[in-house]
Amino acid sequence: MKESLKVGVSGVRGIVGDSFTPQIAAAFAQAFGSFVGQGPVLVGRDTRPSGRMIEQAVVAGLQSVGCNPILLGVVPTPTVLILTQYLAARGGIAITASHNPEQWNALKFVDRRGLFLEEHRAQELFDIYHQQNFPLVPEAEIPAVASQPYPVEHHFKRIMEYVDHAAIRARRFRVAVDCVNGVGALFSPFLLSQLLGCEIVPIHDTPSGVFERDPEPLPQHLGALREAVVRHGCAIGFAQDPDGDRLAIVDESGEAIGEDLTLALAAWQVLDAHEKGPVAINLSASKAVEDVVRARGCDVIRTRIGETHVARAMLESGAVVGGEHNGGVIIPRIHPCRDSFAAMAVILELLARTGRSVSSLRAEIPRYHVVRRKVPSRPERVPEALRELRRLYAVHPLNFLDGLYVQFEDAWVHVRRSNTEPVVRITVEAPSPARADVLADEFTARLEPLAS
Repeated sequence: MKESLKVGVSGVRGIVGDSFTPQIAAAFAQAFGSFVGQGPVLVGRDTRPSGRMIEQAVVAGLQSVGCNPILLGVVPTPTVLILTQYLAARGGIAITASHNPEQWNALKFVDRRGLFLEEHRAQELFDIYHQQNFPLVPEAEIPAVASQPYPVEHHFKRIMEYVDHAAIRARRFRVAVDCVNGVGALFSPFLLSQLLGCEIVPIHDTPSGVFERDPEPLPQHLGALREAVVRHGCAIGFAQDPDGDRLAIVDESGEAIGEDLTLALAAWQVLDAHEKGPVAINLSASKAVEDVVRARGCDVIRTRIGETHVARAMLESGAVVGGEHNGGVIIPRIHPCRDSFAAMAVILELLARTGRSVSSLRAEIPRYHVVRRKVPSRPERVPEALRELRRLYAVHPLNFLDGLYVQFEDAWVHVRRSNTEPVVRITVEAPSPARADVLADEFTARLEPLAS
C-alpha cells in the first residue's frame, strides 16, 4: 500500500487517485460485506467531489458479496451511525475524510449497533481485506440497490426530543454558521432556522465539497465566521467540519474560543439541566473540561484518542456526556457518536436556559492555553521516536495510555501517532501562551529528527 493510505481504527483513508482508488474502495466494501454478512448496509457520504465515484465503487463491492446497499446520499456522518442502529442494518459505511483536505477521501465502518468498529474488530475486517478471498455471489443473487428517503429525519427527531426546543425558539437567536461547503450546508440551516427558530447567517454554505477554508475548524481558520458574527450582531457562531461531527464556537465578540470549550459548554448544560453522571473525554482534552465537570460533582474518565474509544468508555461507565478535544461532542441519549448538530442544539439550550452570553459563560471556566503541532513522520520510525522521548522525560510522571503523555508541574504534553494523517501530533496545555509555546517548540525540535 502507498504510504499516504491510512488504515486503522478510523477506517481507511488516502489521497484520491493516488493511495485511495475506486478499486481499493470496492475491495474494502467487499471485505466489510463479508465481515457483517448478507443483508442491508447503509452508505452515506459527504460533499467531496470524489464522493459519488467512491459511493459507486462501494455499492459494487457490497453487491458482489450479497449485501443490499441502502443509499443515504449526502448526509452527516452521525446520521449514518444513528440510522444503522435504527433501521437494524447489518452495518454502515460513511464515505468521508472528515477534516482532511478535499483531495482525500475515506471509508468509515459502522457496526449494527451504530458504532464505529472497535480496534480488534477493525483488525478482523482488515485481515479479510488482505486475504482477498471474498464470498462472491452469482449474477442471479446480486441484490438491488435501495434509497432511504429523508435520512436526517430520525436523527433530528432525536435531537429535538432531547433539548428544550421551545425555550430556544423563544429566544430567536441570531446565529452565524460556517458549513465549510460540507454536509452542514444542506442541513444546518434547516435545524437552526426551521426547527430551532434561529435567524441564521450562513457562511460557506454551498454543498460543493470545495473547501473555502481549511476544513479543520481551528481558531486560525475561522476569520470569515468571526467577522460575520461581529458584523451581524450574532449571539454565537458555529463552525463545522465537512462531515458534521465536529463543532467549534465563536463568541458574540468574534473570539474563537477553541474546540475544547465546545465540549466544556455541552457538559455544563447536560450536567446542569439533563442529568448528573460520569463524563468521558480523551487524553488530549483540556483540563477546562475536567474543571467544569468536577465543579458539578461528577467524575471524569480519560480515554485513548478516537471516537470509538470514547464512545465505548461512555457505554461501559454510563457516562451522560463526553467527547473529544476536537469539538466532537457525544450525548448518548441522542446517540453515542460525535455530532455537531446535537452540540449546536445543546449549546443554544444552555444560552436560552441561563440567559447569558457565550463570553460570560466562558469567563467562568478556568483559562488554559493549548498549542497543537503536527510533525510529518514515517510510520516505522514513530515507535522508536516515542521510546526516545520516554527516556528523555523519564523524571516526569508519564502515561502510556495513548502514545506518550508527560505531566509537568504546571503543564502537560501529549505526543501520539495520528489515526488519520501521516504525522505525529503534539498537544501542549499550559497556564500561559509563552509556556505552551516553549514546550511545543522543545518537543517539536526533539521529535522532528527522530520521526521523519
